[in-house]
Amino acid sequence: MTEDTVVGRLSQVERDRRETLEELRRRGLEPYAYRYQVTHDAAAAVSLFEAAESTGQVGEDGTGPRVSLAGRLTSLRSHGKVTFADLEDRSGRIQLFFRQNVVGPDHYDLLKLLHVGDWVGVAGVVMRTRAGEVSVLVDGLELLAKSIRPLPYGKVEEEEGTGRRIVHSGFADIQQRYRQRYADLAVHPEVREVFVARARAISAMRRFLDGRGYIEVETPILQPIYGGALARPFTTQHNVLDMRLYLRIADELYLKRLIVGGMERVYEIGKDFRNEGIDRTHNPEFTMLEFYEAYADYQDMMDLVEQLVAHVAQEAVGGLVTEFDGMRIDLAPPYRRVSFLGALDEVGGVDVLSMDDEALRAAARKAGVEGSAVMSRPKLLDELFGALVEPTLRDPTFVTDYPRELSPLAKPKRGDGRLTERFELIIAGREIANAFSELNDPFDQRDRFEAQTRLREKGDEETLPMDEDYLRALEYGMPPTGGVGIGVDRLIMLLTGQPSIRDVILFPTMRPEEGR
Repeated sequence: MTEDTVVGRLSQVERDRRETLEELRRRGLEPYAYRYQVTHDAAAAVSLFEAAESTGQVGEDGTGPRVSLAGRLTSLRSHGKVTFADLEDRSGRIQLFFRQNVVGPDHYDLLKLLHVGDWVGVAGVVMRTRAGEVSVLVDGLELLAKSIRPLPYGKVEEEEGTGRRIVHSGFADIQQRYRQRYADLAVHPEVREVFVARARAISAMRRFLDGRGYIEVETPILQPIYGGALARPFTTQHNVLDMRLYLRIADELYLKRLIVGGMERVYEIGKDFRNEGIDRTHNPEFTMLEFYEAYADYQDMMDLVEQLVAHVAQEAVGGLVTEFDGMRIDLAPPYRRVSFLGALDEVGGVDVLSMDDEALRAAARKAGVEGSAVMSRPKLLDELFGALVEPTLRDPTFVTDYPRELSPLAKPKRGDGRLTERFELIIAGREIANAFSELNDPFDQRDRFEAQTRLREKGDEETLPMDEDYLRALEYGMPPTGGVGIGVDRLIMLLTGQPSIRDVILFPTMRPEEGR
């Protein structure tokens, strides 16, 4: 596409801003700076002035300490020889106050070439205006980056009586907000706060596990055999090795290899990939925390998980009570514990262990499970539980002791070999964590892999492939081990009250944009 074609497709506003860009260059001003020395952010500047004000360190002219700030202009209001602007940085917003006789005629004239969305650096003293707002009286101004495309800022109003700023979004199309996350972040400070909370949560996970003697490790994303979950993988080809590889669907089997190697307590926070549908709780690329501890079982891991969730909530959002989907959720331990079979019987009146496949299929149809006619027995069990029980579990609940055919990597339950020592943590109707007393008998594990192979031959694509190397690792001997996987994105959704997984992933997977 030629430059003339690009210009021809621009809006009038964009053409005007390009002309301004050329005018800046004609004046010898560089519109895209290399650096700027910042001494304070907006919040620190306000705090600094308020501290000076409270201790009587403000000058006779009402001015306080000197600061140097940088950020994006979010408003410009000119009144002849006086101009007000709002500057926003990662800490918040502060008002800028320009007087022609203070900033000088050249810099004041520069304001005519600035637009909302431009990045600027300003220097000056902090003061309080006659209206009572803490502001920077600017005596130095530098353009740092010119905004050619106008950001979709909304209308800002002040609430009558309180003076509180109310922003009516100018960027309401949620699909475009996901596609243009850069613009979404720029005009919605509350979206930035979600991702700040996400970062705090992940840091809290690390501190929690590090403090308990766990070692953070990295395992392969490209794998010759995928495993550790029941899901379809993405595939790729290594050209030099002429070898098919898979994007991992879980970290589990490699982390347990490390337990075999004597590392005893390991964890990984990383990306997994599953070639499945997209909905409010599923994105093909997502983040998991998995951790494994030698000499522990699933009961130990339940205790650890509820402690971890409470710790992360406190660190990320400052409390144990969160609002999600209209529900008030209390994350304070201990959490309720119910069995898989008991919950199905209590909610749906279904005794799945006594049912043959046809009876199970009929129960699934009655529960509204689509496609049950072609599902394998494990898939039917999973879908039936998801339809009947999961939506009823609002408060944090450990669902325990899953049927053996649903859990090919978990140890048999002590006293009842039809079940396994497994739990899922369900909160607000969503699976947050999945954990086992890990199967460490190589002969039983081989039998389970073979059963999965038979299901695949019958058409179930979401099964585990045979992994001879993993079996070899188990043959060397793996100690009793408890293992947990936590869906990081879903936990962040819960903590921040976000309705969709796309709201907590910076760049979620999207369909191709039409016309591009």
